Amino acid sequence: MRRAMVVDLDKCCGCKSCEVACKQENDVALGCYWNKTLQIGPEGKYPDLNMYFLPTMCQQCKDAPCVKVCPTGASYRDEKTGVVLVDKEKCIGCQYCMMACPYGVRTFNKESKVVEKCTLCMHLFAIGEEPACVKNCPGACRIVGDLDDPNSNVSKAIKEAGEENVHYLPDVGNHPSTAYILHKKNGTWKE
Repeated sequence: MRRAMVVDLDKCCGCKSCEVACKQENDVALGCYWNKTLQIGPEGKYPDLNMYFLPTMCQQCKDAPCVKVCPTGASYRDEKTGVVLVDKEKCIGCQYCMMACPYGVRTFNKESKVVEKCTLCMHLFAIGEEPACVKNCPGACRIVGDLDDPNSNVSKAIKEAGEENVHYLPDVGNHPSTAYILHKKNGTWKE
């Protein structure tokens, strides 16, 4: 199993409900974010403007650099789901994983002195529920599922969108798994 997220940017309105839901569900400290929504653009000249919103979170890399550099094994991949997680009991707060992450999606909790990140709400998955960001997205633009299952909702969404409309954050040898759907009629993907 390779649990990951697909975000349909054609539907994302940048409301940041995902950020709020994540912080509330996971008790994310003030000043820390496991999930951020960036505004890309606007670019161009009126009336031909290009702008979209880009939610960013752990990209669930196939070859996660954060796992490789962790000296204690606190950053690890869950064997059953493939999700990259942090064992807070093992984390010594060295922040090597933060430096290794090419997307800057890890955060240091100054109070607990550990690194934290999106977990795809594994505690909710364990009881058969969707992540908080997925449940609270008013545009229904977030989908979570198993990329290794061709019949999963994420695999179907990627196939239905078409290869030319499926994008990933820049791959620096880490192979990010989070996919973004953006059709050319709605915006131009910027890396």
